[in-house]
Amino acid sequence: MPVRITFLGGACTVTGSKYLVTHQGQRLLLDCGLFQGYKPLRLRNWQPLPVAPSQIDAVVLTHAHLDHSGYLPLLVRDGYTGPIHSTAGTRDLCAILLPDSGHLQEEDAAFLNRHQLSQHTPALPLYTRLDAQHCLQQFQAHAFSQPFEPIPGWRVTFSPAGHILGAATVLLEVGGRRILFSGDLGRPDDLIMNPPEAPPQADTVLIESTYGDRQHPAEDTLHALGEALQRLARRGGVAVVPVFAVGRAQTVLHAIHLLKVQGVVPAALPVFLDSPMAVSTTGLFEKHLGEHRLSAREARALSHGATMVQTTDESKALARRHGPMVILSASGMATGGRVLHHLALYASDHRNMVILTGYQAPGTRGARIANGEKTIRIHGQDVRIGAEVVQLSSASAHADADQTLAWLRRMPHAPQQVYVVHGEIGAADTLRQRIEHELRWHASVPEHASTGPA
Repeated sequence: MPVRITFLGGACTVTGSKYLVTHQGQRLLLDCGLFQGYKPLRLRNWQPLPVAPSQIDAVVLTHAHLDHSGYLPLLVRDGYTGPIHSTAGTRDLCAILLPDSGHLQEEDAAFLNRHQLSQHTPALPLYTRLDAQHCLQQFQAHAFSQPFEPIPGWRVTFSPAGHILGAATVLLEVGGRRILFSGDLGRPDDLIMNPPEAPPQADTVLIESTYGDRQHPAEDTLHALGEALQRLARRGGVAVVPVFAVGRAQTVLHAIHLLKVQGVVPAALPVFLDSPMAVSTTGLFEKHLGEHRLSAREARALSHGATMVQTTDESKALARRHGPMVILSASGMATGGRVLHHLALYASDHRNMVILTGYQAPGTRGARIANGEKTIRIHGQDVRIGAEVVQLSSASAHADADQTLAWLRRMPHAPQQVYVVHGEIGAADTLRQRIEHELRWHASVPEHASTGPA
């Protein structure tokens, strides 16, 4: 019986990654992500999977970002009882991210109900903090380069992918086939993370295409951020920086630390990290030395280079301060969380600044701000964007198109087929064409819910 892959997410979109591998009646789910961005995509989170969770035998995660892990609390709540296999770094991050995701969804639902802003009565969270905490009990951590069997006869090996702590590429060997999942590939020149390891030989490759149609700009992140913060300090404004609590927050903190050490920005410029999840994540860099470029001293400096804001009252108290100051807050695409309150408060004033770091998925508030829209909707209200908008495209933690192709070229031999996934349709198809024309490999862009041979 042939090995088959069904693309339940991350197909023709850069979110919701879920790939179901089936062989001889057994099923392995590779990644279990939430859909984010456009409302039609987010609505998919509320639709049942085409396979009952109780019929899935194992789950394997590439990394902890919610578009790869955030559906796990639902999967377990709806009947999945098997193991969730990951690296130790991914397990530690999911223990932070998933309960926080459930908490934010409970908060958002409560806000909508309190202000009667929902079309549903009552508005319900997709899942709760308790749902998320429950699924954490099923995690099993594995070391890089150490093969294991998630299902008897199925063999999986994790290799470092860069990108964020714990991120892995996954080699799955089953039914005589070698299937390689890239997950999200990091950059060879990342400010914090090590470069991804060279790919092993495989018959079938699933390659991400977040930046499949573009190259990172030649701008130097430190230089661009330094100039922006100099302007901010001179006019006494407030910079709101939407950041992913995992990865991007730490990269920006490290960059600001370097700029202060170099004397580029005032050493006294106040910096606040307003995200309990990001605060907890920052401490993990000391625990996972060796997975990133930072020394033990630099990893400690991450936690001491900013005021760590934990409670809601501490977050609200920031509104009573005057600029200049920098507020880093989740989420990275301004889809939810405390950053929305800061944007609502500061985005209209021309003295202030919104600094966008890296990819903004279409349909998110971050993308609308990046595209120059003059008003955005926050908590049912229109907020004018009068602040200066700065885009640090070079701060992305994803490999760009050239870097992705360079990684593929390091394979010992050409695979039989490549599926281009986890990218918007334009980016995915552009990368497909480059793989076919430049590498002379067979490549295709699978559609959502389609099934193909592995």
